[in-house]
Formats: sequence, C-alpha cells, structure tokens
Amino acid sequence: MESLNSFLQEAIKWTEWPMFLLLIGGGVFLVLYSKGLPYRFFRHAIDITRGKYEDASAVGDVSSLQALSAAVAATVGLGNISGVAIAIHDGGPGVVFWIWVTAIIGMCIKFYSCSLSIMFRGKDSNGAMQGGPMFYITKGLGEKYKPLAIFFSIAGLFGFLGVFTANQFTETFMEVVAPDDNIASLGEFNWKLGVGIVLALVSSLVIFGGLKNIAKVATAIVPFMVMVYLVAVLVVMVMNASEILPSLQLIITEAWNFNTLVTGGFWGLVIIGVRRAMFSNEAGLGSAPMYHGQSKNNEPIREGLVAMLGPFIDTILVCTFTAVVIILSGAYKEDVSGILMTLSAFNASLFGYGDVLLMIIVSAFALSTLFTYSYYGVKSLSFLTNAKIGKWYNVYFVIMIVFAAVASLDLVKNLIDLSYALMVIPNMIAVLLLAPKVNKEAKIYFQKLKSEHR
Repeated sequence: MESLNSFLQEAIKWTEWPMFLLLIGGGVFLVLYSKGLPYRFFRHAIDITRGKYEDASAVGDVSSLQALSAAVAATVGLGNISGVAIAIHDGGPGVVFWIWVTAIIGMCIKFYSCSLSIMFRGKDSNGAMQGGPMFYITKGLGEKYKPLAIFFSIAGLFGFLGVFTANQFTETFMEVVAPDDNIASLGEFNWKLGVGIVLALVSSLVIFGGLKNIAKVATAIVPFMVMVYLVAVLVVMVMNASEILPSLQLIITEAWNFNTLVTGGFWGLVIIGVRRAMFSNEAGLGSAPMYHGQSKNNEPIREGLVAMLGPFIDTILVCTFTAVVIILSGAYKEDVSGILMTLSAFNASLFGYGDVLLMIIVSAFALSTLFTYSYYGVKSLSFLTNAKIGKWYNVYFVIMIVFAAVASLDLVKNLIDLSYALMVIPNMIAVLLLAPKVNKEAKIYFQKLKSEHR
C-alpha cells in the first residue's frame, strides 16, 4: 500500500503543470472567447431547467433536469463535505478562494463541454445514443484524434471509481455509529470491511438497473439532500452570524498569504484549490457531458447552459457553506482531515447532534454519488471494448467499494487526483479545439431565440 501511495504522489507532481495550464489557462481563454456568454444568460439557464423550453419530440433518454440532477448527484456529495475539509486541512482557509475561482471558470468550461456533448453524439455497439468526451473527440475532431479518446477512457476506468466516497462514508459511520467496545472486540478492519460490503450491496440494487433507474433515483434524492444540508448549514450560520464575515475575510486574506506553510508555498495553495474544486464540481473533467449527452434536447447551447449551473450549485453554494461552518466553528484548527473535520464542526455547532444529522446527509450523498459514478465507468469501458463488456465495469466498481472502505484516505485521494488530472488533459484539448463550433452554434441559437420572442 505504501509503495503504491508513493508512486501516486510522485506521478501527481508530473501532472500539476499540464492540468493547471489546461484547466485554468484554457478556462480563462474560454471565458474571454465566449465574452462571458454563460454568465450573461444565467436566468435563461434556470428557465430551461424548469422545463420552459422542453421539446417532447427531442431525442434522448432523460430530461435536462434529470441530467443535471444526475450530474450534480455525482458532484454534490462527499467532495463538498469532506473534500473542502481536506483542502482547508492541507492549505488553510485561503484555499477556499482558489476553489471559488476555479468554480467560476468551471461554469464556462461546462457550458462548452456539455454543448459539445449534444452536438457530437454517438452510438454504442448496441445502437444506444451516447455522449461525452470520447464522442466529441472522435466525431468532432475526427478519427485521427481517437488516441485522445482512448487515453481519456483508460484514465476514467480509475477516476470514476467510487473509492473516495466509500472511504469517507465508512469513516463517518465508524465515528458516529460504530460503538467503541464493539470496535475493540471485532477489530477496526473487520468493522470497515463490513460497512464496505453492505454499501456495495445497497449500491448494486440501483447500479445494475441502468441509466433510467440512476436518473430517477438521483432526481428524487438530490434536490432533497441538498436542501436538508443547506438548511442545517444555515442554522449553524444564523446561530453564529457574527462569525460569518470574519470567516469570509479570513478566506480572502489567507488566499494571498505568500508565507503559507503549505508544501509548495503559494503555488501549492493554488494547486490544492484547483484540485479540490475539480474534485468537487468536475468541470473540465469530462464526466458531466456523459449524462448531458443523453438529454432529450436537440439544442446544444440549451444543454450547455443547464450544465453550467452545476458548478454554481455544487461549489459556489454548497462548498462555501461547508467552508464557513468549518472555519467559524474552529474545527479547521484541529489536527484532523476529511469528513472527521466536518463532523467536528457540525457536532460543535448543533447541540451535540450535528454528527448524527451529518451521518444521515452523508448516507444520501454517498449513495447518489456511487449510483452516478458507476455509469461514467461503464461508458468508459464500453468505448474501449463494447457495450456488452462495458457492463462488467459495475462488478469491478462494486468490488472497489469494499477495497476503499478499508484503504487509507491518502491512498484513495491520490488515486483520484492522478486519474482526474490525466482525464483533464485530453478533454480540455478537445474542448479548446472545438470551441469555435460552439460559438457558431450559440450565434444561431440566440438569433433564433430572439426571432421567436419578437
């Protein structure tokens, strides 16, 4: 385990600059190239999501709202609760500012990538409609770029494992539910193994049902679980209202702390923020286009606008609230990381029952994330082989849930960080090369929209 972890840490260092240049540099280029289009039509995006422009005759498997819910289900989860805590533990409160910056840029990246997912849809070996980086690379750029699609899919076989979620769910369970005397008698490893097996079995019930089952469950769970979490966080913030502004000030001032003790100094601080934001909202990663590419929508720009709401909901709202609670509670000063830091913050702020409430929320977050991540992995393996073999990814996925339950946080975090960085490279290259086609499509779409409202 230690040798594998050391290898992952070394490999991550080699991916830092390519990831940063493509994700942040490429993202800033898209913001300027689009003239801020996604931000200017934010309200229109909300109207689309509400179903105002729904087309019953459009092809696809799920509605735009279901696609957004499923994509958000994969991002609004443990990344927001424990991912933010890991970022603050590794980089201090200032890292949250760089999470914000990455998320705002990420909104534009998602607009482009998810528009492309509708523009260049493909079919798998069963003839079922598909979308995602593999298809806009091969159909948009041409077959000569297929090695990029293969590279993305291979990285996805590891990046789309639910190992981080399974690991952090197990940590939460062990901290809140598992009695200390039973842990002592049965052993911590056996307890974690048992939790992993149960989580794997529960996940299997939905995972093996396919996309429509996943979309239905995600649409039912996601809005409710986000609301419960936000209400809990707002209660904490209202009770500590005088500490909100000082917490936000600390985030902003520490973001420019060139003397930070973070490994790598100021550069290390920024990189931690970029990685955790990417982990939180997956902008630039290429995962969300896989869902949005299956929406019942024939308008690429419309789908892109819906998709760009994801980073706003996931990071600007949910991650910020989590960070403020961690900072105002003082939990960020404790020598704990991940979900244990967030549990400490909630427990200290909600009359000693915050950890139980967070356990319930984490359970919903964990399950919905696992349901949606498995789908991404199936599509990656299907592209590399065929749809029949692709379904076997779910077996591998379920087995890895059990492995993650007993593995260390460092190991699963490093595995995902490396896989994500490798996935960003081919995806962002494709998005940047195909951006002119999205701009051309946007011009046509808004001209048509304008004529319809005359």
